[in-house]
Amino acid sequence: MTRRFRIGVVVLVLGGLVAGTAAVASMGTDEPSATSTPAAPDAASTNSADGTGTTGADATEPERAEPADAGEPVPIDSRVQAQVNYMLAHWTNYNTDAYGVITDNDCVNFTSQSLIERGWTMDEEWWSEGTGSDFETSSPWISSTAFRDYIAQSGRATALTDDQRDQVKIGDVAQFDWDNSGDRDHTGVVTRIEGSGDDIQIFYAGHTDDTDYRSVDYAITEKHPGATAYYWSIP
Repeated sequence: MTRRFRIGVVVLVLGGLVAGTAAVASMGTDEPSATSTPAAPDAASTNSADGTGTTGADATEPERAEPADAGEPVPIDSRVQAQVNYMLAHWTNYNTDAYGVITDNDCVNFTSQSLIERGWTMDEEWWSEGTGSDFETSSPWISSTAFRDYIAQSGRATALTDDQRDQVKIGDVAQFDWDNSGDRDHTGVVTRIEGSGDDIQIFYAGHTDDTDYRSVDYAITEKHPGATAYYWSIP
């Protein structure tokens, strides 16, 4: 079976297992995805940034994924842990004391902030200055397509397709082309990975719309059927 077909089957099964899950749409150039609640995974094949797999919200909340218990924490690099901790701390509590905010289009801005927490430094092409609504940035700091071009040219990460999920790690950047037009429409950071082989599921955090664990499979098969996911593997 092709990956598209396998994903479609997985989504249909999940749709039968989880009742009442609703899709949420919001405004902005980087159109957000919806979420679904995945079936409980085998704890031995689950990778989670915090090791708990819980989000602290009511499990009946329909607008975002709530992964099952992951068991023992999965060891990850301290820099990656700092990055993911930042995403989990500010996916709803925006860090306006340190950064600016772009209403309804903040996904790349938020991802860029997390990379600073990981240890990246700004340069002439990728930078931000100011806070709240009084700030300036370069295009790669806030645009999904410009960020893609910057990363490709800078060599700070390696491009992966959705067929290379086995190489994706927690802390990597996920990007989406909702309409397969060749640009990038949404950006987030991988916060959870479940399964192995041909059954890998990836979850990401981001702004627009705000989430801590969102299913890539749901985003590209249910919310935006036929959309394409990409990743940037960060050393």
